Amino acid sequence: MGKSRRNRNRANRSDPITKPVKPLSDPELVALREARILPVIKDLQSPEPKSRTAAAGAIANIIQDVKCRKLLLREQVVPIILTQTLTDNSIESRAAGWEILRVLAQEEESDFCVHLYRLDVLTAIEHAGKIVVDALAASEPPFGKTPKARQQVVWDISAALVSLLTALAVARDEALETIVANRSILHFLFVLATNEATSPDLLDEVFSCLMTLSEENLDFGQAAIDDRDTRFYEHLLKFKEGTGSRAVAACGVLHNIFYSLQWQDHSPGQDGACDAILIPVLARVLGQTSLRQQTTNGTHGSSPSEVLELALEILASIGTDLQSTLEKANSAGDGGKAKGEWNEIDDADADADAMDEDDAGVEIEGEQSADEDDNEDDNDDDSEEMDQDEMEADMEMVTGTDHEESGASGINALPTLRELVQKATPQMIKWSQIPLDSDEAIAVQGHALSALNNLAWTMSCFDFANGENAGIYSLWAPAAKKIWSNTVAPILASDTADVNLASLVTSLAWAIARSVNGNVPLTGDEYRKFMTLYQASKSLDQENVVGSGEASEGPEDPFQGIGVKCIGVLGQLARDPAPVALNREIGVFLMVVLNGLPETPAADAVEALNQLFDMYGDETLEYDKEVFWKNNLLKHLEEISPKVKSMAKSIDKRRFGELRSRADEVVLNLGRFIKYKQKHAP
Repeated sequence: MGKSRRNRNRANRSDPITKPVKPLSDPELVALREARILPVIKDLQSPEPKSRTAAAGAIANIIQDVKCRKLLLREQVVPIILTQTLTDNSIESRAAGWEILRVLAQEEESDFCVHLYRLDVLTAIEHAGKIVVDALAASEPPFGKTPKARQQVVWDISAALVSLLTALAVARDEALETIVANRSILHFLFVLATNEATSPDLLDEVFSCLMTLSEENLDFGQAAIDDRDTRFYEHLLKFKEGTGSRAVAACGVLHNIFYSLQWQDHSPGQDGACDAILIPVLARVLGQTSLRQQTTNGTHGSSPSEVLELALEILASIGTDLQSTLEKANSAGDGGKAKGEWNEIDDADADADAMDEDDAGVEIEGEQSADEDDNEDDNDDDSEEMDQDEMEADMEMVTGTDHEESGASGINALPTLRELVQKATPQMIKWSQIPLDSDEAIAVQGHALSALNNLAWTMSCFDFANGENAGIYSLWAPAAKKIWSNTVAPILASDTADVNLASLVTSLAWAIARSVNGNVPLTGDEYRKFMTLYQASKSLDQENVVGSGEASEGPEDPFQGIGVKCIGVLGQLARDPAPVALNREIGVFLMVVLNGLPETPAADAVEALNQLFDMYGDETLEYDKEVFWKNNLLKHLEEISPKVKSMAKSIDKRRFGELRSRADEVVLNLGRFIKYKQKHAP
């Protein structure tokens, strides 16, 4: 879910545990080592059980201090813990040992976890997990009847194990695969997730670990279905009917299971299971949660903002993964439509050259000051919460059932799409409009925009030409226009200086405009906002721009720059049935962008040309004569053709292969386009 794991393929440092030890030169560290570190290391290996337990506890208490932690690592504390402390007869010692490893994994770089994995820490975790499971299942005496101190030690060990498993899974794919392949470890997690005595905070940790392990993982999905001892899958279905973070987390794990097992609209799983059954739950939580409410048992330890962000992240993932559902339904020839009724996006069309469907939904963590709030005129103490009945009634008008008459079978065969548009979209719009009066509100708004963005890009892949998918279009088009009016336009009007927010709202606007063929409710000069934003993007994207002859070292995809997105939006807004005056202003603007070569970034030039090809490729349209020919755009294209060729040749294909490939393609198409227009001159 969410595609949010860190990159695990980074190069590792040298062994972080056994690297050569240099003599200490800092007098403070020398004194600290002599006074606090060496004594506890000595006691940790003492033959006296009480001394070992006391030392393990002392290390667990000081391990979070940076200086102490580095000195302890220097004294080889990890090998001692792995070979001695974790096998100690005292459960208190073992608990302290696991806590030490948990803190080290949390505070050190990911290569520490990689080294732990290579030291076979998973075998120790498996053994400890079995002890926890046996303790929870004990009948003589029952776990709940044992001393509270003993119970707490078991829970402390469980929390440390879960945290370590998550850190190991995030650090390396190989470790994740090994964890999932170990049914004893999975069973330990399932037991914690389904045990009524598990505390809210630990439950959050368990579900976070489960979501990491279950992401695009067929083995996990099968293990979850097969575990008959805990009936984990059945418990997930029950959990999702609850409230707060447990319901949302259950939906996250279920979504990952459905995706891995390919339980989709056209091939649902047990009892019709697919993402469609999760969306109403997520929408309900979004409707019932307030950023101002206090954390209660109902939210299981998570803050309201964390609950909202997770729910929106799952919806964003569903919106992205829906694309594969549509592709499979198309290849199967069903999905409630005639075979070939809708087609996958054509790489030569519109913005397919620039927008990868997964990357389009990357979540932001930007900041925006409160004085940029686009809803400031309506703010009051309760303004973050729109009237629920009013919102539902409003969206019912634009996503109601009237559309079913024109394509009920197609829509009903895509229940996930239907639920996303009808149930989730109103809530996503609502949370994209909240007053930005706190860091939490900014984060929630970013997740809401990402969820809308992913859905819109998936919808933009439908072929609505010539009345195809009319029922689906009648479902989506009113909602898309509502998103434009209530989310895109207000943020544009706020003239935000937040780069991440500007990038995301531009991506959303591009997807919306593309999905409805540019037929968005322009109420003013929104298109000029994108022109202004494009000019500003020259400095905003400066570090990531790849120009002709010059290339940034940054990792950013040049086609994900704000400039490219602005051009994509403008090109969509200028298409038929756009007024001639609007088409002319945008067409001239794009020519100005191209005339800026070689200073214009290569990706911007490629996208501008692709948009011009689509805008003026049909000589039967009114603005072909009124704009293309009257403004002599053909002459300008002929004049910039050498610049475009030079731009393409200057791109290093070894460093920027995709950019060079698309640039070469646009050079070829430009030559063909010029010849075509010359042949069809009025």
